[in-house]
Amino acid sequence: MTPAATSGNPAGKKDRREQARETARVEREAQKRRERRNRVFLQGGIGIAVIAIIAIIVLVIVNVNKPAGPGPKNMASDGIVLSGAKLAAVKTPAIKAGGSPVVTDTKKLKGVAHIVTYIDYQCPYCLQFETTNEDQISTMVQSGEATIEIHPIAILDTSSLGNKYSTRAANAAACVANYDPNDFYAVNTALYANQPAENTSGMSDKQLLSILKGAGASSSDITSCVTSQKFAGWVKSATDRVSVGTFKGIAATPAAFAGTPTVYVNGQKYGGSLTDADAFASFVLSASASS
Repeated sequence: MTPAATSGNPAGKKDRREQARETARVEREAQKRRERRNRVFLQGGIGIAVIAIIAIIVLVIVNVNKPAGPGPKNMASDGIVLSGAKLAAVKTPAIKAGGSPVVTDTKKLKGVAHIVTYIDYQCPYCLQFETTNEDQISTMVQSGEATIEIHPIAILDTSSLGNKYSTRAANAAACVANYDPNDFYAVNTALYANQPAENTSGMSDKQLLSILKGAGASSSDITSCVTSQKFAGWVKSATDRVSVGTFKGIAATPAAFAGTPTVYVNGQKYGGSLTDADAFASFVLSASASS
């Protein structure tokens, strides 16, 4: 049996010192490995974060600069033209992605009043004009005395507490123009009849779809179009074409866009009362006779 080492044994002390040094060395190496690993993880994490940030920035830039998608069918002028006893839509192809609208050819409308409106479904002044003149405009169109061209735009998104009702309602109208154009006038009237007050939360998609359905426009295509905001890009482009820079409209002399509603009859801008049906009827008669 080997006797146990005693405290006075020099060899035992040396062995313990060597063991302690070796233990310390092993611990130092382990610590260095941990530090190197942590640096790699930190650098890798920073790299991934940087890549993610770059990807987000690129995505934002691409979306901002991406050409607008195709517009709705039957709105080649950025507006829909309705005529005849059934207020039927004049069929036109869609504006191509990145394309430009084509001004409606009114050369064949001799003796007919061509009424053009630029409206925002959140606009209370548009509601005044609509409430005052909807019945007589529909009567004029159905009798053949007039046609109407409606341009929905969105300049009042900030008036619905983040809901962007102006854009979403204009998109819904565009969906109807694309998939159920002959019900557009009824939908236009219904959207005004149910206009939310400014600086409230607008409407949900479910509420918008209920309004469209009540006006006769209901299909799976329209539902998908409304919920996906299929034509929101076109709404922005159409709005920019009206509200940014000089507004050309259909007048002979371009002018600054003055807001909604903007109304023309045979190229002449209506400047009368929004709540006087007789004043507007007289203007339509005068503009029609002078064209």
